[in-house]
Amino acid sequence: MALIVQKYGGTSVGSPERIKNVAQRVAKFKMLGHQVVVVVSAMSGETNRLVALAKEVQPNPDLREMDVLLSTGEQVTIALLSMALMELGLKARSYTGAQVKIVTDSAFSKARILDIEEQNMRADLDAGHVVVVAGFQGVDEKGNITTLGRGGSDTTGVALAAALKADECQIYTDVDGVYTTDPRVVSEARRLKTVTFEEMLEMASLGSKVLQIRSVEFAGKYKVKLRVLSSFDDEGEGTLITFEEEDKMEQAIISGIAFNRDEAKITVLGVPDRPGIAYQILGPVGDANIDVDMIIQNVGADGTTDFTFTVHRNEYKKALEVLKGVQAHIGAREITGDDRIAKVSVVGVGMRSHAGIASTMFRTLAEEGINIQMISTSEIKISVVIDEKYLELAVRVLHKAFALDQEA
Repeated sequence: MALIVQKYGGTSVGSPERIKNVAQRVAKFKMLGHQVVVVVSAMSGETNRLVALAKEVQPNPDLREMDVLLSTGEQVTIALLSMALMELGLKARSYTGAQVKIVTDSAFSKARILDIEEQNMRADLDAGHVVVVAGFQGVDEKGNITTLGRGGSDTTGVALAAALKADECQIYTDVDGVYTTDPRVVSEARRLKTVTFEEMLEMASLGSKVLQIRSVEFAGKYKVKLRVLSSFDDEGEGTLITFEEEDKMEQAIISGIAFNRDEAKITVLGVPDRPGIAYQILGPVGDANIDVDMIIQNVGADGTTDFTFTVHRNEYKKALEVLKGVQAHIGAREITGDDRIAKVSVVGVGMRSHAGIASTMFRTLAEEGINIQMISTSEIKISVVIDEKYLELAVRVLHKAFALDQEA
């Protein structure tokens, strides 16, 4: 008998029929003798509906009240799923984040989990109940309802699995696992049987939408085994996200090709090459709460330097405005930008022990006439910035160059 935490996203519980299907799936695990905790999101579209309602009343909604409002979406789902389980003859009990209780800090709309009181859940599990918990939410020490921000339900599932020392945390989505790249771009993309936490962290941070990065970080920190599965297919083992040392088989050199279209770059030309200039450029950008990704600095022979960095495309105009406001102060000759770029990355723990990955990547892109504008590396990834119009071509040729279309 195992203790399993399952998380179902909004599309998985998007209608009464789908909620009944989830109940059927949970019932199969109960029939095998497992203890099951189920974490659910709001029904698909519900959170957007609530946000729209709030903005009709208050164009810039108060964050505390917004959390009170948004948390109701999951409350609907936990009640409906508990009813569906009871209809199948199972004992079930629903919990909001406050009832569990999942204690968070007081950062409304992006709270962090501090503690989880698991005693009541354990008592219910021991009494034969399926425990159904609202994802995405908690309560601060003053009793205020809080929400966990993007990927909050995934994080709730992983956090409960860690607190309960569950045997596995299963994340059910609309895909049946983690793929070598997006199958919509490369039809030959393969589902990976296993992937390491390190690789999944890189892929999540680089644009893979299968799991939110916070949940992967949480799982890695507390050594929670994660499995990504499809909520629409009854068969399949999904993808197990685990630790490198647990997989004694020879690792593939490259596990996947990640990409992100939401990139923009800004270049600050002709600033004085002196100590502190990087801070003078990036300090105001950071003060505006804009995240910077890749950075390149080129020093010229005339005592000036050109400084290029990337930001999320949604923050491109804001970052340009910030820099033009300090252009005279930093002594920049010109500030230019491009919001039609994309980032493509090859990811794999096998890079640690194999040379020539970068040269293969660069040669493959060169053969297709794709110019590399920026390069960034870590121990297990290489990222390049290219013109957005070449993105899908780049992903396809790199996928083939690293033989990701072939079974390992």
